[in-house]
Parts: sequence; structure tokens; C-alpha cells
Amino acid sequence: MLTFKRFLIIAVVMLVLPVMVKAQTQTGSSSGDREMSVEQSYLQESVELMIISELSRSYPPSRDMKMVALEYIGEAIDRGNKSDEIRSALEYLSLEGVVNVSRENGRVINNFPDVRKAAVAYLGKLGTAEAKDTLLKVVNRDTEPMVITEAIRSLGIIGMNNADEVTTTIALTVSRFNMLNPDNFMALSALDAFSRIAAANNGIKDRFVVETILKISDGAYIRPVQDRAKELITELRKYE
Repeated sequence: MLTFKRFLIIAVVMLVLPVMVKAQTQTGSSSGDREMSVEQSYLQESVELMIISELSRSYPPSRDMKMVALEYIGEAIDRGNKSDEIRSALEYLSLEGVVNVSRENGRVINNFPDVRKAAVAYLGKLGTAEAKDTLLKVVNRDTEPMVITEAIRSLGIIGMNNADEVTTTIALTVSRFNMLNPDNFMALSALDAFSRIAAANNGIKDRFVVETILKISDGAYIRPVQDRAKELITELRKYE
């Protein structure tokens, strides 16, 4: 169970935050009211970040609490909050059960793939270089195809590819799964990421990436995935 102190903090802030939001929407248009609105907004954000921190790192690990933390994170990002606190919480949640491991009697008790999947999706929305670095860790370390697929999609959305680091990592991952257990969703996500990254960087010059796309085009994948790979080869030629 949660310690009494942590439970009390979470309970209080979750009760107070809706009251503050309601009060903020009822402020008038006078100078004093506008000043109070700014103060309330700052306080609301501080309390929200406290909730996110407490819920994302709750112990014993609780999947439900972490999903609530992700809801708050999503709302914060939609309002334009891309602070270090948000990034740190997402990094922790996206690697939980893989890098950040909690055990009880030798058993991993914080392996929540759906939490990691949601976290990496928000990292794509965050769109920073730090988010990109975390996503690369996820792709390299996670073993759940659905999490890796979402991380690849987010890397495509961010679009950064210094020294072909991102495209090479994606290609290596798809090739690894191609040898063991080809995954249609992962392959399609990789093709979409390659397309986005090419558009953001005036093409892709890495031959290994092109070879990976060609393997998908005639590999053990469903026809729509093969067709998308063939389309992408044609698409990449326009950057030459």
C-alpha cells in the first residue's frame, strides 16, 4: 500500500485542483482578477506537477495510478507544458519494468506495457531531443512489440536523425524482428517513420535503411505493408 504521507498528498491535491480550476474560470476581467488568475494558473500547474510526480513514481507500483498520471501529462502537453518535470515523468514511465525495475520476492511487479506504450506516445508529442533519446532507449531495451511500435512511430513524429542514429536504430530493430517474428504493425510504423524522417531531413542516405525497406517489400508481411514499402522506395528517390 501507499505510505500514509504519499496517500495524503495525492488525495489533497486531487481534491484541491478541481476547485482551483473552477475558481479560475470564474475570475472577472479587472486588473486584480487577472493578477489572481495568473497566480492561480501558476499554482494549478505546480499542484499538477506534484500529482504527476507522486503518481508516476508511486510505490508499490500501481498501473491505475500511472495511467492517471499519464492523463494529467497529456492535458499538460496539450496546454503547451513541455517542462523538465513532464519529460522526467515520461522518461520514468516509458522505461518502467524494463530499466526501472521493482521486484517483490524476485518477481517484477511494475511491468506495465500499456503504461509504457502511452508514455512513448506522449514523448512523440513532447518532440524534444531528450524525448528522442529516451525513445531510442525504449526501442533498444524493450521487448514488447506494441511498445516498440509506438516508440518508432513517435521517433518518426519527432523527425530528428543526427548521423542517421534514429533511422539505423529503427532498421536494426525491424531486421531483428524480421528474422524471429515479423510484425506487420511494427514494419508499417517503421515505414511511416522513415517517410516522416526523410521529409524532415531532405531524404535518407543510409543504405542499410533502404535494404531494410526492400526486405519488407518482399518479406513475410501482408500485402498492404509490402505495397507501402514499394511506395516508399519510389518516394525516397525524389530526394536524390
